[in-house]
Amino acid sequence: MIEIPSKLLSAAVDEMASLPGVGRKTALRLALHLLKQPQENVERFGNSFIRMRRDLFRCRICHNVSDTSICPICSDTSRDTSMICVVESIREVMSIENTMQYNGTYHVLGGIISPIEGTGPSDLAVDSLLARAADTEIREVILALSTTMEGETTGFYLYKRLKPCNVTVSVIARGVSFGDEIEYADEITLGRSIKNRRPFELL
Repeated sequence: MIEIPSKLLSAAVDEMASLPGVGRKTALRLALHLLKQPQENVERFGNSFIRMRRDLFRCRICHNVSDTSICPICSDTSRDTSMICVVESIREVMSIENTMQYNGTYHVLGGIISPIEGTGPSDLAVDSLLARAADTEIREVILALSTTMEGETTGFYLYKRLKPCNVTVSVIARGVSFGDEIEYADEITLGRSIKNRRPFELL
């Protein structure tokens, strides 16, 4: 246990250490670094997180993060609005966009089904996906979920729910190996997986 001579510094370290992947030693190093910075720099640093939490929107169509109520992807008239790519989180949106191989729209579920984590279908943005898929303009829903057991379970659940919507349900090709997280796939592999997607029922 690191002994910290200041309650204020200790509180800052505790907050830093609450971040994913940050231990107390790293948290202390970060806090001490900020302590050496000019006050205006630290205030700008802190205010950026306050503004992010207070002012950031969730797109009312796809649930991506945005500075406006409709994200730039959903409002882009050059996108193919007949396709919806379903992903777990905004990180996958950024990963797929970086491949420059996909020009449709997205739907961010906000997680995947995981009984161990206590996450069920009702915790995800499934109803809004079904509402979108019921639109006659939608031709295809691409399931771009991680190939973990939880991702596969979520994909199968969505496939069953989407079946009555009269849309093609496809899944990314297995260039992304079983057990892999979409977020960490390299851009070439992920791009090929999107382009070479296959109908869900043929897997």
